[in-house]
Amino acid sequence: MILVLLSSFALQSVADRCDAGDAAAEIRAQRAAFNTAIAERDLDTIADVLNEDVVLIAGTYSDLFLDEMTQLQVWQDDFITEDRLVYVRIPDCVQVSPLMPLAMEYGTWIGRRETDPESGFVAGSYAAKWALTDGEWRLDAETFMTESCEGDLCPSRD
Repeated sequence: MILVLLSSFALQSVADRCDAGDAAAEIRAQRAAFNTAIAERDLDTIADVLNEDVVLIAGTYSDLFLDEMTQLQVWQDDFITEDRLVYVRIPDCVQVSPLMPLAMEYGTWIGRRETDPESGFVAGSYAAKWALTDGEWRLDAETFMTESCEGDLCPSRD
C-alpha cells in the first residue's frame, strides 16, 4: 500500500501540485521583492527575505554560499561592481507542504548586464525552499543550474 502511494505521488507532475493559495501568493510577493531589491541594490530587503541559515548553490560552478551574512556580503560586493549582472528569478510553480510550514518554488532565472542588457545573458532553472519563520516566508535554500547563455556571458570551463 505504501509503495502504491509513493508511486502515485512520484508520478504526479510538479505542475499538478502547484499551489494558488495565500501562502503561494505570499512567496511570490517575497520573490518579487527580492528581484526588485537586486535591481535596486537594496540590501535591507534582501536581508528581510533570507533565513539566518540560508544556503545558495550557484548555477555555473556550484559555488556554495552558507548563511545570511555570507550572502549579504556577496550582494554588497556585487552592488559596487561596475559591470554587474542583474538577476531575475521567475517562479513557475510554488508548492506548499501540507505537513510542514515549508514550500518549494520552481522557476527560471536570467542575468543581464546592468549597463548593457542587450549584450548577452546567462539563464537557467532554479529550485528554492521557503520556510515560514516568525510569520514571514523566508528563503531557506536556492539551487541554480545554468542552461543557456549568449555573448560573452557564456561561461567557460577552465
